[in-house]
Amino acid sequence: MSNARENILTRLRNQRPEAHSTIQPGIDYPERDLNARIARFTERQQAVRGEVHDLRDSDWFAWLQTELPKRGLKTVLVGNGALGQQIDQADIQGVQVRRYQQAIETWKDDLFNQVDVAITGCKGAIAETGSLMVWPDQNEPRLMSLVPPVHIVLLDAQKIHNTFADVLADEPWHQGMPTNALLISGPSKTADIEQTLAYGIHGPKALITLIIES
Repeated sequence: MSNARENILTRLRNQRPEAHSTIQPGIDYPERDLNARIARFTERQQAVRGEVHDLRDSDWFAWLQTELPKRGLKTVLVGNGALGQQIDQADIQGVQVRRYQQAIETWKDDLFNQVDVAITGCKGAIAETGSLMVWPDQNEPRLMSLVPPVHIVLLDAQKIHNTFADVLADEPWHQGMPTNALLISGPSKTADIEQTLAYGIHGPKALITLIIES
């Protein structure tokens, strides 16, 4: 390795926060604490206009019952997994639940023009970047997180990792990767048009994360 390349890599390593800290055994550092990871994820999401709510396991459905009608989200799209079935079987006043059960070609018009919000699960999150990890599949296709103007994601608090490196170390991804893995860090935004930041141009204009603590 050339001296120039080694000097560049050394400078990059020294800029990493962990390069300036000394890890001592027996001390619970913030990145290892669940509450600290929740706080860091929330801070990073809110910094890019993501909305985050920290709820108990028994409260998330009550949140939907209250907030969906209040926000005027009348048509809700859910998948075909356990989460979708649970929401579909419940009766939320003033809300119509639609299941993603048919080929997109047969109801594209409705999806793009009639659905107010999609509700999905996720594989976990990364506190360091405020990113949600979403693996679309046949139960929750990619269009659910791309087309509706609002995307609500249920996140198991225990699945919040500190860094992407921790995800790779903790999760058995080597046993099988999806055809499409997404890292979502806030609502859709672009500054392509006259360098003016706009939301919802290429995807949902609002991203709401419900952190579920058991």
